[in-house]
Amino acid sequence: MPSVFHQRQLWIAVCFLALFSFLLSPLAIDARRDRKVGARTEMKNVESNEEVQELGRLAVEEYNRMGVPGEGRQKLHFARVAEAQRQVVSGIKYFLKVVVDDERRYDAVVIVKSWVDYRELVSFNPEV
Repeated sequence: MPSVFHQRQLWIAVCFLALFSFLLSPLAIDARRDRKVGARTEMKNVESNEEVQELGRLAVEEYNRMGVPGEGRQKLHFARVAEAQRQVVSGIKYFLKVVVDDERRYDAVVIVKSWVDYRELVSFNPEV
């Protein structure tokens, strides 16, 4: 009859092997690869995502509002966000492909901190 000490050692060994087996399984490896902390992730159904479309609209409005003095550039008119990625930082950083009314595309970066009602346009540049 094994002692309580040996039973405990056996139980710990079984748990360790189960955990080790899971960590090496293809399922766990795929999950870790897709969910790296701080990595950009592609967003799906962007054109039907109201939050993303609103962020694209905000980006165009801020770009128009911050016009360079004396440059006399034309105001842009928001059409849609065609693509988006997000990255968890100290908030969420959105990388948007914004399309304006004449089908030109711009790369916009917007940071959102929803717990303090904060949204900031970081950059807005013609797509390269």
